[in-house]
Amino acid sequence: MITIMKKSLSLIRATGFLLCAAIMAPALAVDVTGLVYPLHDLILSASVSGAVASKDAKLGQTVSANQLLLTFDDSIQTLELERRKVILDDNSELQAEKERSKLLKALLDNGQEAYDTAGAISKDELSHMRAEYVTSRGKYEVLLAEKQREAVEYRAAERDREMRRIYAPVRGVITKTTLEVGEWAKQGDPVIHLVDASTCIIKFAIPLKYAAQLHTGQEFPISLSDDATVTNIKGKLTYFSTVADPASGLVEGRITFDNAKLTVKPGIKAVVHIKTATDK
Repeated sequence: MITIMKKSLSLIRATGFLLCAAIMAPALAVDVTGLVYPLHDLILSASVSGAVASKDAKLGQTVSANQLLLTFDDSIQTLELERRKVILDDNSELQAEKERSKLLKALLDNGQEAYDTAGAISKDELSHMRAEYVTSRGKYEVLLAEKQREAVEYRAAERDREMRRIYAPVRGVITKTTLEVGEWAKQGDPVIHLVDASTCIIKFAIPLKYAAQLHTGQEFPISLSDDATVTNIKGKLTYFSTVADPASGLVEGRITFDNAKLTVKPGIKAVVHIKTATDK
């Protein structure tokens, strides 16, 4: 009995020692190298072929979203838009037919009353009045539908002119322009390079054995190196792939950090310091 108790106490002490050792085991630091990318790196292309009429933003200029950057020659489209506008705003025929329809309706009502009460007009005359009113009402509906069609055609002409203008889809800095005023661009040709580096992303890959310990929202210390200086910052894990690359066994991750002052240049190397549980 005493021997059994001694063995139990020894087992408890051994288990407690192993548990303490596991709790006090130091975390393993893993340094993962990645590259810094801007949040947006866009190449804006020409929607249609045409000659450049004006450059509305300069190289190196910071532009806001929806700001006009470049305009192709749209003189023909502007004239067509003005023509469509004149046609759309001309409601004279529509209003005249509307008033005529009202007068014919009033004559029909009076004629119907005269026919029903005193027989002052013949049935043929009453039928003629009704036919005149129905014809006028039908023509008014046709003119009304035509106005709706003209409104659609005006918006199409407006859109056609807008396709000859390039707007900034996001806030950013113009880092490259390929055309000058008067030069010709084909549809689909790259025209402007727009970069938004106010927020940057570090793309990295980590071995699969550490992936289960990472989750989005975690913050990590980061060292940024441009071969001259090293800058230490913190970033947040905003994306972590749910699958590993079958060839390398690595899992892709992305860390985002604020760069509102544009002090960090995209393209430099970044080292992410990740602490994981002890490698077993």
